[in-house]
Amino acid sequence: MLGFVPPLPQQPGRPPSSGHMIVCGDDALGRRLAVELRFIYGERVTLLLPPGRDANNPETPLTQRGRAAALFGRMSAAMNRAGNGNGATGGSGDTNAGVEAVRIMEAPEPSDDVLEEAGIDRAAALALVYDDDERNIRAALTARRLNPRLRLVIRLYNRKLGQHLEELLDQAAAVAMPGIDPALLDASTTVLSDADTAAPALAATALTGSSKIIQAEGLLLRAAERPPPRPGERADPGLCTLALLSSTTNDPAGAEGSDSSGDEAPQLLPDERAVADAAGRGTVVLEAISRADPARPATRMGGRGAPLAQIFSRRLRWSALGFALAALALVVASLLTTKDTALHSAYLTVLDLLGMNDPAEGASPARQIIQILSGIAGLLLLPLLIAAVLEAFGTLRTASSLRRPPRGLGGHVVLLGLGKIGTRVLVRLRELDIPVVVVEEDPEARGIPLARSLHVPTVIGDVTQEGVLEAAKIYRARALLALTSIDTTNLEAALYARSVKPDLRVALRLYDDEFATAVYRTLRTAHPQALTRSRSVSHLAAPAFAGAMMGRQVLGAVPVERKVMLFAALEVAGHPQLEGHTVEQAFRAGAWRVLAIDATPPADRNPDLAALPPFDPEGDTAPQPSGLVWDLHPGYVLRAQDRVVIAATRRGLAELLRRQRSAVPGR
Repeated sequence: MLGFVPPLPQQPGRPPSSGHMIVCGDDALGRRLAVELRFIYGERVTLLLPPGRDANNPETPLTQRGRAAALFGRMSAAMNRAGNGNGATGGSGDTNAGVEAVRIMEAPEPSDDVLEEAGIDRAAALALVYDDDERNIRAALTARRLNPRLRLVIRLYNRKLGQHLEELLDQAAAVAMPGIDPALLDASTTVLSDADTAAPALAATALTGSSKIIQAEGLLLRAAERPPPRPGERADPGLCTLALLSSTTNDPAGAEGSDSSGDEAPQLLPDERAVADAAGRGTVVLEAISRADPARPATRMGGRGAPLAQIFSRRLRWSALGFALAALALVVASLLTTKDTALHSAYLTVLDLLGMNDPAEGASPARQIIQILSGIAGLLLLPLLIAAVLEAFGTLRTASSLRRPPRGLGGHVVLLGLGKIGTRVLVRLRELDIPVVVVEEDPEARGIPLARSLHVPTVIGDVTQEGVLEAAKIYRARALLALTSIDTTNLEAALYARSVKPDLRVALRLYDDEFATAVYRTLRTAHPQALTRSRSVSHLAAPAFAGAMMGRQVLGAVPVERKVMLFAALEVAGHPQLEGHTVEQAFRAGAWRVLAIDATPPADRNPDLAALPPFDPEGDTAPQPSGLVWDLHPGYVLRAQDRVVIAATRRGLAELLRRQRSAVPGR
């Protein structure tokens, strides 16, 4: 039930003052990002939406403007509730008091006139998060021309194109402002993919006991979920405890907590007292740190060529082997009886097999018998060759077709949907060597060619129709990942799958927290012994996009139930909460925690901590040692020249990165 959506206030006719942020999008990510910037970071935001209804959800009666207004209304109400109570925010309430509401504009395209009306020349950052890569690229080129100092955050699915685009736009900014100090040039370009951000978390939900990976300067930080210890046991805290799971998480009948769950929500970055008092609750700990492999050229999972096992059947291969052994036996027999050379004996045997030799009328009886046997064996060669040709042609004809789920398949993951998100999740699952069966309604979907090249069994059909999930062997599957863009379709598929296999592990892609709560109550009542998880792609991706708009590097986002914990790298200088404090003093429970310090001199630091070291094909170059120090002494005093890696909540990172409004004219 949608409920009442209050009308939007009249938008001011004057252009916004300088230092604001512009978000251009046409789906849930744009709306989530605007909410993140306005209600978490306290920034003034202009949201540019296309007119009419959401193209990805045409059945929704609300327009894009109406859906954004409803989302802003819910967030504002949640902030007011937090301010009136004594929640996790410490009673601070809405920290955005005095910040005007999100300014919503409608335009079919982000043209020059539209961007100028949005105040592009005075904006601090622009996010282009349209679902169409071409539209984002075109708008980015226009924005860079209108404002060379603008910070750009672009959503692109194509990774290689994104790398080239970053270089191009940064070069354009440098050319437009010659002679400016690069350190003072606040015109960085960041290209992100919501699919790449969310895929690891979505893939991990299908695996029991799986961990989340964050990468920093060639090192892998593994945040692992651990169940509550048994009576008499003590849980290993790892390097540090990152989160306490809600008390119902390890109960199959329980529901995951979210930002609106109050006391039932998980606790992010708890202090030692909270960890000691949290008996019977699962934890997320920083378990291990290992070195990542260098970025090496991508390899084809299915192999470059087709092996014999895929071209010829097993029966044909055994027949060919039997014929070869018979021919070898005839050569040996001819060699022993005729006392001839091995080469000449093999030559005569081949001629006899092919029926090309003269009759051995004057030869010994042994030679005549060998010739007769060779002729009989030669008769078997012709059908063998015909069968090989037919099987080869059949393999080539079906190589371009999709594989069907084989008989006896079990323990696999059923993946619903091969759009942008589903395709990235499919790659992730195959990298983990997990068997997958894909169900997709559209035979021309984005991920179909990938599924074909990886030889992944695929079922083409509507998942809501009877028999489709059965064709995917759902009754033998280990988990179901419902990742279509329609919440109701994902729910219907999950309910039907549970009717077939009640104990099936299910992960749903759901956008709305309230809808997710209703889903949990339904599934809890119907199937109390089954585990269910839900994830929102826009909810996972928005914090990374928001951090990039603030000019800071977010290394990754780790979902903790329906909350998100961020890992980021930032300079200590300019942050009074960190500078001059010890590591122990800088820790704020429920907000942020310093995990590592970059001991590399500032001039030699790697600007991108998330980048892997270059791949050395010769293997002669030893990997450069990491400058990150993880075993921190609690009494170490953070200096202005230090760079740190922190784990933070969304609100905690916003407090660290929130710009001083007094430093910007007009704010």
